[in-house]
Amino acid sequence: MGRLFIEDAKGEKVLMCKGCRVDSASYDDIQSKEFQGRYGRAYLFRKVVNIVIGSSEPRFLSSGFHVVNDIYCSSCMQLVGWRYEIAKEESQKYKEGMFILEKERMEKKGG
Repeated sequence: MGRLFIEDAKGEKVLMCKGCRVDSASYDDIQSKEFQGRYGRAYLFRKVVNIVIGSSEPRFLSSGFHVVNDIYCSSCMQLVGWRYEIAKEESQKYKEGMFILEKERMEKKGG
């Protein structure tokens, strides 16, 4: 098995995986804090680091039908959220390619 490459999230405040404390995203990259995940509040990001993207899966969410990929921490493989691959409704197309990180699965570092 190869070496694990860990990327640092840029910024004063960073969200880290609660399981292994590896950086996941910078607070500077939060697009919205008004999302609901499986475990409560969730944040929408344009960029995240140190993740593994799962297979595509159709899912009906509170905002409609989407094709999503679960995302996992690349270090400990804990489920941390999902990525919007395809939004079926025109009003939701802005989410395509963006990521949801579950606040419950994250820990804050800095600031």
